[in-house]
Amino acid sequence: MTAATRSRLDRLVFLGPATALLMLFYVLPVIVDVAIAFTDMGRNLEVTRVTTENVARIFGGDRRLAQVLTNTLVYVVCTLTLFNVGYALLLALTTTALPDRAGAFFRSVWLLPRMSPSVVYALLWTWVVAPTEYGLLNQIVAGIGMPPLDLKSDAPMLVVVLANGFIGASFGMIIFTSAIRSIPQHLFYAARADGANGLQIVRHVTLPQIRWHLSFVTLYQALSLLVSFEYIWLITDGGPFYDTTVWALYVYQRAFTSGQYAYGAALALVLVAAGIVAALVLWRFFDMRALLQRPRIEVS
Repeated sequence: MTAATRSRLDRLVFLGPATALLMLFYVLPVIVDVAIAFTDMGRNLEVTRVTTENVARIFGGDRRLAQVLTNTLVYVVCTLTLFNVGYALLLALTTTALPDRAGAFFRSVWLLPRMSPSVVYALLWTWVVAPTEYGLLNQIVAGIGMPPLDLKSDAPMLVVVLANGFIGASFGMIIFTSAIRSIPQHLFYAARADGANGLQIVRHVTLPQIRWHLSFVTLYQALSLLVSFEYIWLITDGGPFYDTTVWALYVYQRAFTSGQYAYGAALALVLVAAGIVAALVLWRFFDMRALLQRPRIEVS
């Protein structure tokens, strides 16, 4: 067996299964979605004609899409910046500054929502923001003499962002904690010897060293938030009056609740295109190509 043949065989053995899974679970569903989007498939799953009416409806016939798009942008941007990246980074910096046991304890606490079923987590949030006197938030505000609150009606997007943010921050926390612990200690010693304080060390040592991890978490979580609606569906069901309906949830409602499978497929196709554009923009913004280059050792 020649070296070239062995190389091709190795690629087939190691990359073949991954390529097959990629085609089966990622590429093929997109192809099927494109095919359904240009039909009139309904609840009976019958296709009688090929049409572009679904695309025309997206670009002018559906008056709710402007509100849904606005909700999606607010949900993704706020949850991503405030929690999935911002709060996750704060947790990682804080817990790594604590003694090892204390830091591990607090990280374990923040991982508890990840280990609980989604329905249980959603029910807890429903109890927290319940507008009755038995809701946890209203019990707290009643104790300090404030009137009861109804956040699910008055500020539903805030509830959605908080619920998704607190559970989403744990992912970035683990990634950032691992990255911070991998920074060579002599960099911190040198910074302290030069008289740098804690904030200066974070700015000039920690953040530059974990730049790749910040970029990865931002890119991954942005794409994840674009297609997530699980907790929104369980806590608010997209309401009240579509105030928390994001694009992914709207796709589900149109396809599986209303039985408009072809229109849901067209909406999902827009989401796929938006995800690709967002990935390319963030890839370019964070210069991921340079970050993924192999390290070079230069000798002068």
